[in-house]
Amino acid sequence: MAETVFFNALREATDEEMAKDQTVFVLGEDVGHYGGSYKVTKDLCDKYGDLRLLDTPIAENSFMGMAVGAAMTGLRPIVEGMNMGFLLLAFNQISNNSMLRYTSGGNFTVPIVIRGPGGVGRQLGAEHSQRLEAYFQAVPGLKIVACSTPYNAKGLLKSAIRDNNPVLFFEHVLLYNLKEDLPEEEYYLPLDQAEIVREGKDVTILTYSRMRHHCVQAAKTLEADGYDPEIIDLISLKPLDLEAISKSVRKTHRVIVVEECMKTGGIGAEVTATINDHLFDELDAPVLRLSSQDIPTPYNGALERLTIIQPNQIVDAVKDMAALKV
Repeated sequence: MAETVFFNALREATDEEMAKDQTVFVLGEDVGHYGGSYKVTKDLCDKYGDLRLLDTPIAENSFMGMAVGAAMTGLRPIVEGMNMGFLLLAFNQISNNSMLRYTSGGNFTVPIVIRGPGGVGRQLGAEHSQRLEAYFQAVPGLKIVACSTPYNAKGLLKSAIRDNNPVLFFEHVLLYNLKEDLPEEEYYLPLDQAEIVREGKDVTILTYSRMRHHCVQAAKTLEADGYDPEIIDLISLKPLDLEAISKSVRKTHRVIVVEECMKTGGIGAEVTATINDHLFDELDAPVLRLSSQDIPTPYNGALERLTIIQPNQIVDAVKDMAALKV
């Protein structure tokens, strides 16, 4: 085992897959000699050359078209978005080209990974605090993954690169310095499975990305007060791991969804609808959503903090739900 920082876990995954397969390459703004805005591709240009670490113009709509064309000809591009908010410039290319495997009658695959930092950072302003997972949730043919630890970041990215479908790979900007011991041996993680972070019996907490860590922090307080929450990191936002969700709901009969996404039309809305569709009779209380406020994220630090869910709110929600009588 070796202690690894989050962004280095992503770098190791990229390096290992590029060494193994010459069809894997990276493109994006400053991914070459500069090493990427968060140093995920640091030194890889020296190792593989500037034809496999391809610096591109800032216009995401331009180099996304390049990446899709490369994928259709048998290459495996990894597109780094300097900030995932910029992907809105390439929404047309991503949404339409994600369907190419279907619309071509199976003649083409689109093995492309689109990855980069997003989420609410620390005073990055509204435009750089976007949470785009809900924007892309309705796009058919697109897989959506949100990593949350160095361990799952590395294993999931390696699997995403191997997948023959387009994968939107979300990383949270405030997790890049997180450290964890990683196995020395190679490993891959499934793109469609949730992770049980903490087993419990009182209430199921469904979460993902940075909010996983808020939920774990809240669980420590709850455990000291005699509560026993179950925490599930969804990881796969599309498709949802209904099997894992169902198993937990049938045990606890109470659900709280904790997300950094906005409440209106967010991931939590889709999760809630899915639970109501498939598990309504298992619920002893309505599903509760703890989501960000439906406003542009303020630049002011104190106001920014008030727009997103904090651990104390999770603690209060679990206690209130556990107190409900059937």
